[in-house]
Amino acid sequence: MNINLSENIRAQRRARSLTQQQVADALGVTVGAVYKWEANLSAPDLSLLVELADLFDTSVDVLLGYEVKNNKQADTAARLKEYLHNRDKAGLAEAEKALLRYPNSFDIVYQSAMLHYLFGLMSDEKPLLRRSIGLMDRAILLLGQNTDPKISEISITYDMAVAHMELGQEEKALELLKSNNPRGINDDVIGQYLAGTCDRPQEADGYLSTALVSVSAMLIRIVNGFMNVYFKRDDYASGASVLALALDFFASLKTEGTSNLFDKPCADFYVCLAHAQLKLGKTGDARASLLSAKKLAEGFDRSPDYSANSLRFVSAAERQTAFDGLGSTAAEAVVKAINTLENKSLAEMWEEIKNEE
Repeated sequence: MNINLSENIRAQRRARSLTQQQVADALGVTVGAVYKWEANLSAPDLSLLVELADLFDTSVDVLLGYEVKNNKQADTAARLKEYLHNRDKAGLAEAEKALLRYPNSFDIVYQSAMLHYLFGLMSDEKPLLRRSIGLMDRAILLLGQNTDPKISEISITYDMAVAHMELGQEEKALELLKSNNPRGINDDVIGQYLAGTCDRPQEADGYLSTALVSVSAMLIRIVNGFMNVYFKRDDYASGASVLALALDFFASLKTEGTSNLFDKPCADFYVCLAHAQLKLGKTGDARASLLSAKKLAEGFDRSPDYSANSLRFVSAAERQTAFDGLGSTAAEAVVKAINTLENKSLAEMWEEIKNEE
């Protein structure tokens, strides 16, 4: 007997404050029969099931605990996404049913691919990974239907490459990553695979070098964003913390006695840090930060270097050059930052410092 049926009979009876004897009398059966139904020891036949539903003023489906699924395309895709979010392996069977109904729906094919991909990676099940690759291939053909800006051919081929790598198909994985790599977006993972799984450290070095430069430039933008968020909330302690974190990172990339492409934005960060420190009443710390800004700016302007090859760990064969909108010199960047912050105490402190030997 279906356990849902036994529980539902008992729940429906109790909801109506009926005893087992009253149900038995209404249906013309023994109280023992009703007891067995609720104890999941036996089940009423079909005619009695219909009478039970009528007695409880409900449907047979409700008594059986059957839920009619909404199989419309959008709802099916949403349900598959929920299976994925919950890491529920039952979603695999649902995905295969959905693919039969909607074989040419991007959302269905893509979510089905991701379900197979997830459980293939989690359990190292090669058939699931192979199935995910086939579905991702099909999803790429259906990309014209996609409305999610976070999903693209690049993101799908990245996942395909990971699946190929897990299957031991290293060259296929690298081919996919290299051929879908605008602005070096996959350089980090290509470098990782080349250095580790593929045992090609020399080739890996170039990709890892460009990846380090890219992530450093990204960090500049992220810190700028966080800094503005915190400053606009008057949360200068958090602003100072995120700036200090970034400055420590870039200091670790600096080669002693040389300038590099991140010196200008770091001089700018020191000015912003001084601004936050003044807001926090830390005048001495603010002065030290402005002195660091001055030293960094002067060092860069004496020997400006916008290439990436002056950074520690970077040994890329291909020369990389960075561009910024901070001004033609680091000194201009510092003045621009001070003017933007509109902090009179900061401006006055800078006037004192800039002429000091």
